[in-house]
Amino acid sequence: MLDPQDLYEWEPSGLAAVDAIASRDSAGLVLLYHFDGYIDAGETGDQIVETLLEGLPHQVVARFDHDRLVDYRARRPMLTFDHGQWSSYETPSIELRLVHDATGAPFLLLSGPEPDVEWERFTAAVRETVERLNVRLSVSFHGIPMGVPHTRPVGITPHGNRTDLTPGHRDLFEQAQVPGSVEALIEYRLAEAGHDVLGVAAHVPHYVARSAYPDAALTALEAVTAATGLVLPSAAHTLRTEALRTQEEIERQLSEGDEELVALVSGLEHQYDAAAGAETRGNLVAEPAELPSAEEIGRELEAFLADRERDMGDGGM
Repeated sequence: MLDPQDLYEWEPSGLAAVDAIASRDSAGLVLLYHFDGYIDAGETGDQIVETLLEGLPHQVVARFDHDRLVDYRARRPMLTFDHGQWSSYETPSIELRLVHDATGAPFLLLSGPEPDVEWERFTAAVRETVERLNVRLSVSFHGIPMGVPHTRPVGITPHGNRTDLTPGHRDLFEQAQVPGSVEALIEYRLAEAGHDVLGVAAHVPHYVARSAYPDAALTALEAVTAATGLVLPSAAHTLRTEALRTQEEIERQLSEGDEELVALVSGLEHQYDAAAGAETRGNLVAEPAELPSAEEIGRELEAFLADRERDMGDGGM
């Protein structure tokens, strides 16, 4: 494998700021990371990254070589044509930033488009930055499509070697094979190297999985803050406001919608409530009912990914 250090360069002022923090506090920083790409139902991770960067002070610590990592023909960057000439270009960027929460506590945020190539080399580069910057915990977050109703609380599936930081969440299945992602590979390689990692997957109703679903982003963010101690009220407030609007819009569409969708939601509600009752009664249920199985989860995920593949084939994300 080629030298991972060739994939990124430090921003001197940002690196100096992190080093200054390390000299005052040896406990280590939290790293949050998410990449815009393959698996993120409800735009869960994208919404969290956007609200954090819009509402909190931040500076770049390192930049990764997007020109080497991104396949432009698969995900074409946008150019603006204005009055006979090209006026702007949205340059892809994969950046590591130093961010401060509402109390001034620092943390790191790595985000950008998911690399299309050189996953192992990129993952090795991320591991180098984790070790160079004394990161104590790396946390990822995204959404997965599930057969659950929007009228019930959003569930999460924690994963990694620090799931103890998100107690009270039942593992829905023992084993499943799903298409890989850079986020998952980073978690796998960091854990393999002995670093603490946590992933938060929010359960997004499959019938809204291709649209922004702020309820899932809010639930994932709350799990992240509970696990890390970060204080992020402005991001939570933004997502909570958007979640209320989205719920109102879904209910409006249901009131005007077709009978099949109404029946689908009703059936999912019955299934969810029966399974929740089974848990509270020690699985002694009056009628058989279960949450989605690993096979059902896999089917929902495959359908979601197939839709994403069709979108990418049409030249967009």
